[in-house]
Amino acid sequence: MPAYSHLPESHPLMAKLCQTLKSQPKRIVFPDGEDIRVLRVAARMVAMEIGVPILLGNKKRIETMANEKNINMSFVSVINPRDSREIDLFENRLKKMSRYRNKNIDNPRELITRPHNFAAMMIQYGHADGIVAGNLSSPTVVFRAAISMIKPRPSVEKVFGASVLVAPHLPHFGQDGFLIMADCGVIPEPNVKELATIAVETGKLAQHFLGRPARVAMLSHSTKGSAGTKQAKQIAAASELAHQRAHTENIEMQIDGEIQADVALDANAAEVKLPDQAVLHPADVLVFPNLDAGHIALKLLQHVGGAQSYGQLIMGLARPSAQVPLTVTEERLLGTAILVGAEAIKFNNLHLEN
Repeated sequence: MPAYSHLPESHPLMAKLCQTLKSQPKRIVFPDGEDIRVLRVAARMVAMEIGVPILLGNKKRIETMANEKNINMSFVSVINPRDSREIDLFENRLKKMSRYRNKNIDNPRELITRPHNFAAMMIQYGHADGIVAGNLSSPTVVFRAAISMIKPRPSVEKVFGASVLVAPHLPHFGQDGFLIMADCGVIPEPNVKELATIAVETGKLAQHFLGRPARVAMLSHSTKGSAGTKQAKQIAAASELAHQRAHTENIEMQIDGEIQADVALDANAAEVKLPDQAVLHPADVLVFPNLDAGHIALKLLQHVGGAQSYGQLIMGLARPSAQVPLTVTEERLLGTAILVGAEAIKFNNLHLEN
């Protein structure tokens, strides 16, 4: 297997996103700020001029860590939520939020000073543009804070995860050595409507990153009725619903389903199994029938195929955020921050009221 650089900015598409961020840098908050990996990534973001990093944690502890490792913290903001001047504002807003309005919160200040909750309030109310979290905390903590504090998008029935991978050394790995896989981390058994939503929303995300209409493959053990199982029929129904939704929303994307993984990624396999269909380019997005399939495929591509995964973007919320694993490398942290920043550009340009 030929070697390739794991530096995110070495991939042509990621390099293009970095160039865009240089002209529109975004404020990325890291709730797990007391981590040497985060300090190094923050310094790299500043040096690359692609974003304004905000680290949450004990300021003296973070400064000590930076001094010990000789990390330049110029233009890196460090905030201890308990000492923030925004804490009264966020506490009042928490009390007014609809999901908490009729609840008796024993200690709202303590709730809002938890780093992940504080970070979510920051991006919800315009004090930052995106979140990258999970390097020192569990996925449950990250998702609970995001879902609790950030407004949901009405068009998305249920929050889901989209994992972005690059692997220019692998054949058939998307059209640009870039692939988005969903859902690999949240919904155990998505229904037809949820699968259709995942397909369309992830296709829109791919189009934003790629700058062109995306090809979305809805995966199954069956290709176009080759197996008449209940599961295959569910994917076929979800594919049809996704087509209808994309047409209604006037979104240009190609949605294929139900199809097997080789048909989605290998033109030769597609030509054999779908002889009446024009030769297809490799899919940009893979939609999996359930969480087991998606998560297993993600880990195999990472640990066997050597693909680089840039976090899990949390889809279905009114502001961009991402969850990374405890084992995340500095390169993956930086790549995730780049993607969250690029997604924040889309959010800022298209809508969204505070």
